[in-house]
Amino acid sequence: MSLIGRIFVIVFAVILASMAAGIAIAAGILGPQWHSVSGDPVERVFFWGTAFVGATGTGAVSILPIAILVALAETFKVRSLALNMLGGVAVLLLAYYGAGFASPSYEESIDHPPPIVSHDLEIAAAAGAVFGLTYWLIAGRNAGKWRERA
Repeated sequence: MSLIGRIFVIVFAVILASMAAGIAIAAGILGPQWHSVSGDPVERVFFWGTAFVGATGTGAVSILPIAILVALAETFKVRSLALNMLGGVAVLLLAYYGAGFASPSYEESIDHPPPIVSHDLEIAAAAGAVFGLTYWLIAGRNAGKWRERA
């Protein structure tokens, strides 16, 4: 596979991985209320709209770190599923903190201590793992193979 073909595969993989991460974000945000979602088309459109916004936000906020990690993975032929998922988690957690979403959104109380790990942080980490898994399934398994001789 030539370099140009590999670049197309990488771009396609990043787009699909962003969509998968957006669906994971939508499922994490709207998942607790999923039992109350009926067959109402407005609720379904709201879910998929949230998934689209999550996918767009995932791709937009983290495009530079993703490009750097993809370049490093292609250069060093990193084909490990665990490293791809870890890279996805790292990128989305850095994007989560970098975008300013990590501000405490809890009310201070003497009755209940704040959670150690917030639900939003869990959603960001899970979406990063989904991103890394999807990218690995499409493009990460063959990282650096374009440089090998046939």
